[in-house]
Amino acid sequence: MVCAVDGESGLCLGCFRTLKEIAGWRALGEDERTRIMAELPARRDRIDPAKLG
Repeated sequence: MVCAVDGESGLCLGCFRTLKEIAGWRALGEDERTRIMAELPARRDRIDPAKLG
């Protein structure tokens, strides 16, 4: 999947991660990845629902 980042929220419209998180994902430790993954469902609310299809 190719990420498409929403300009308003700065989040990917598919995975809800930031560009910084996406770019550095492989270098993050397991604890940091787990923390980010736990935040993702709540991040969806930061994106205009019309942009999510």
